[in-house]
Amino acid sequence: MDVDLKQKLAKLPAQPGVYFHKNSAGKIIYVGKAAVLKNRVRQYFQKSAKDPKTEALVSEIADTDWIVVDTEMDALFLESEMIKRYKPKWNILLRDDKNVSFVRIDMKSEVPYISFTRTPVDDKATYIGPFYGKSPVERALRILRRVFPYYDKPYTGRKTLNTDLGLTPGLEIDKATPKDYKRNLRKLIRYLEGDREKLMHELEKTMYREAEKGNYELAAEARDQLFGLKELKRKIVFSDKEFLNISSDQALKELQDLFGLEKPPRRIEGYDISHQSGQDTVGSMVVFINGVSARDQYRKFKIRTSKNDDLKSMKEMLERRLKHSEWDFPDLVILDGGKTQVNAILPLLEPLHIPILGRDKSGDHSKSAAVRVIIPKGSELQELSLENDSHLARLIARVDEESHRFAITYHTLLKRKHMLK
Repeated sequence: MDVDLKQKLAKLPAQPGVYFHKNSAGKIIYVGKAAVLKNRVRQYFQKSAKDPKTEALVSEIADTDWIVVDTEMDALFLESEMIKRYKPKWNILLRDDKNVSFVRIDMKSEVPYISFTRTPVDDKATYIGPFYGKSPVERALRILRRVFPYYDKPYTGRKTLNTDLGLTPGLEIDKATPKDYKRNLRKLIRYLEGDREKLMHELEKTMYREAEKGNYELAAEARDQLFGLKELKRKIVFSDKEFLNISSDQALKELQDLFGLEKPPRRIEGYDISHQSGQDTVGSMVVFINGVSARDQYRKFKIRTSKNDDLKSMKEMLERRLKHSEWDFPDLVILDGGKTQVNAILPLLEPLHIPILGRDKSGDHSKSAAVRVIIPKGSELQELSLENDSHLARLIARVDEESHRFAITYHTLLKRKHMLK
């Protein structure tokens, strides 16, 4: 270990976070999470027995950076996002895919249950994740189950030990109805997806409102849930993605400099169009908050006009999106397209002072190809080529590829529906 790295490691904080190992070229080769950064990162450099793959990883480490977060759960969310963004060499070589999991809740079912899966499908169930490491999520769900009781297996109607322990909603003993159960499951989903503070505020209002009406059972339920969540807050807190130290995210800082913004863009929206010869034309909107995907805020659009014209379809989608003033407006829009697409959408965003960037994927599609982007500069459009392994290129590519994936998934779903008719 060289002197500079040794001095840097001495500054590691005793807090949870995500760390980035880099090689001599400055490229991120491994991303990991830690409950205590100081302890976990130093383990790599201790003279202790390691498996051959880890030894090979350590031999490549020339530098390490990190981002501090509030809780272990925040670190789980951020690690997941950064692995998807950077696709580090050693995460792929070391990762056991059995440890990658999503929480699945099928609200279409009459009596939903909560399970884990490694392979989410587009079946309209709610998927939360992915998580690289299942045990912290399981631990959090065990605590949450005391606040929002749920079934962890298909409902049979039979009383079990979990019924006696108060860990099920109690449909099997007529303690609750399926409607009551689903109402509480929606609260659980909101909590898992980061809508923590707003949910707790609503529970407090419900408690007082129902008590004033004389609905003491509903008031007591809201009270117990509120107190349960406050207790949980002291144990494990799920990230609402608002409290990450985004000044540590180099890509967001580079976007701020590129557009001359007063601060790094907090909310980034990515857009893409998908169809097959004008059939089942759809548009996708994905949302990244502080550089991290916020899947609960994704939106999809069925295109109503100009179904075989990507330019007009993109324009229709943005026009419809901007009518939703109840959705936070973006600090930056990233389009799948070049100068033509940017020119078409620019008049919609300029009056709202929303910056726009187009990712032009025409030309070289090899893995080593530069990421080409289009941005307005004065009255002209400027084309920039970014090294494909730069922080900025990785973030832009991640947003663009996620919007493409989401559009393709929705298009495929509609196509299958029409084939079955």
